This record gives sequence, structure tokens and C-alpha cells, in this order.
Amino acid sequence: MPTPIAALDTPAALIDIPRMQHNIQRMQQRMNTLGVRLRPHIKTSKCLPVIQAQLAAGASGVTVSTLKEAQHCFSQGILDVFYAVAVAPGKLPQALALRRQGCNLSLLTDSVAGAQALVAFAQQHDERLDVWIEIDCDGHRSGLAAEDEALLDVARILSDGGMHLRGVMTHAGSSYELDTPEALQVLAEQERALCVRAAQRIRATGLACPDVSIGSTPTALSALNLDGVTEVRAGVYVFFDLVMHNIGVCQPDELALSVLTSVIGHQPEKGWVITDAGWMAMSRDRGTQRQRQDFGYGQVCSEAGVWLEGARVTGANQEHGIITLHTVDGDDITERFPIGSRLRILPNHACATGAQFPDYHALDADGGVHTWSRLHGW
Repeated sequence: MPTPIAALDTPAALIDIPRMQHNIQRMQQRMNTLGVRLRPHIKTSKCLPVIQAQLAAGASGVTVSTLKEAQHCFSQGILDVFYAVAVAPGKLPQALALRRQGCNLSLLTDSVAGAQALVAFAQQHDERLDVWIEIDCDGHRSGLAAEDEALLDVARILSDGGMHLRGVMTHAGSSYELDTPEALQVLAEQERALCVRAAQRIRATGLACPDVSIGSTPTALSALNLDGVTEVRAGVYVFFDLVMHNIGVCQPDELALSVLTSVIGHQPEKGWVITDAGWMAMSRDRGTQRQRQDFGYGQVCSEAGVWLEGARVTGANQEHGIITLHTVDGDDITERFPIGSRLRILPNHACATGAQFPDYHALDADGGVHTWSRLHGW
């Protein structure tokens, strides 16, 4: 039997199941309309019931950020797994073990040295690895430029070494710095065009490059067309967060993750309400700090989830959260938020806040709470 929210201790990570399901359907329907596979990135939730809901809606395979995630998904019968972080040579034995157990695990590289290490290891163990090449579409993090000669060198090393070149992939991480539909559409087209161009250059040498994989939640929800793309990887859409809200790709009533917290004190002369959700619950992520609207460490909502304008977590110690209120004369915060009352905090970054908790407490439409475990570690 599900437990009521009133029985939960605080702080606790809450998932609003109807909102989550809405978000899953929204992204899946968009990918269906654009004619591409959706391979969700599970690093946001790291939670099997969430992943199963995405697959049930029509997603194909999963993207992971750790081999522990890959192992967990495979143990639950999910065979098509893309480890979308350039693989360190020391992790190759673990990857090989997964493949030999039957996991269709594909790996990633973005350098000549990385490709050579993969080939040397695979040949030593008489294995044909599935490998993607990462493309840099916006200078955000890692990958090879679409016009870089090293791109063709990497493709040749992998193919000549007997590897299966799955394709090219990219991630428009700089989309997190944008906040207009027009700018997001431009970047989405840049992401698509450069990754497709990289695949075309490889194919022009006579090498196979079957797949083109792109992905970020903002560009996935902004792209006008995905010609030449075969799959999209997106992750944070499943919960959304305040950074996504500021970017403009979701509304407040689509934010599915929050932290339940209890009021433990007041500083009336400062307009402060003190809670038991400090940075150990919310994380140190200040992702909205450089956006148009800074939400501090999180936006405050009532226990029922109603957004409270002018109430934000402006400070966070390890176990203390400081909510600052824009009060009016005669507004007694000790009466409005008495000690022991409970609130919900919407996080800046769903991935970072979720990582603070071993479990989620998932709220169904009838108010019942279900405990869903969350994966930790590497």
C-alpha cells in the first residue's frame, strides 16, 4: 500500500508522477513527429521505474553516463545501451564483461589516441566493439570538429582495426546558455547540420557510418527538422527543472521533481524561514545564477506544490536552507510558515538534486507515495 505524503520524513525527493508522465509523452510524441528514435539519457533519474516509463512510451534503448548505470539497465533486461562518455582505457575490461554477458553496449571516443586504445584492447581480447565518434557542435565540452581531419583518422583506425563504427554523436550543451525560441532553433539546426556533415565526410571515404545521434533537451524541443538524424538523446526533460524553465522549454506545472522540507526556525527581522533542506538536499548547483531569473538554491512551493511567488531558497548550509520572503507590512512569517509546517522546493538542476538522495518518493494522482530506489556511484 502506498504511504501518504504526511508520513514522509524530511528532506525527501518527490516525483510528481502525472507531471513526469506528461513530460515523457511530450518528448516521445515530438520525436515521433520528427521521425527519429528517442534514446533517453537516464543520468537524470538513475531510477528503474522512470526508465521503464520512458521505454513503455516508445523510447528505444538508453543512454548512460556510467558503466554502473549500464550494468543496472542490463540486469533489468535493457540490452541496447550507449555509454556516452569517452571511455577511459581502465574501464574497458568492465565494458567487455558486459558485452560478453549479452549487453549490446556501445562505447564512445573523440581522439586518435582513444581509438587506438580501443582497437588494441579489442584485438587483444578478440572482440569487435561497437564505437561512436563524438563531434563538437558548439565548443561546449568535448568532441572533434566536423571538418577536422582527425575525424577521418579516427574513423579509419576504428574500421581498419575491426571495430563496428556505429556512427557519430554530439551534444549541444551550450543550449543551456540560451533563452529564446529563435536562438534555440538556430543552435538545434547547427547541432543537426554539423553532426550530419561529420557522418557525410566519413561516408565519402567509403566507410560505413550508419547512425547520427544528437541530443539535449532544449534543442530536442526546439528543432524544426531532424533530416539525416537517426536518434536523439535527451535526459532532463523527464523531470525538467528551473534551468529548463528559464531557458523557456517548460512551464512551472511541468516541473516534476521537488524536495519536501520542514520549517525548523525563523529570523523574522530578516524575512527568513529556516528549513531542514540545505545544500546536502538541494545540491550546490546554482545553475540559474547567470540566467535572467536567479532562483537561488530553489523556488519555494506549498506542500501541495503551489508556486509561492517571491519565496526562494537564497542561502544553504549543509543541513539548513534559508528561504527569503518578499513580505508586506503586517505579514507574520511565523504564522504563515509555523515551525513544523512543510514546503516543497523546486531545484535548479534535477540531475544534481536527485543525486543527493538514495530514493525518490513518487506521488501518484491519488496522493499515494511510492518509494523508488535511485542508483548511486560509478
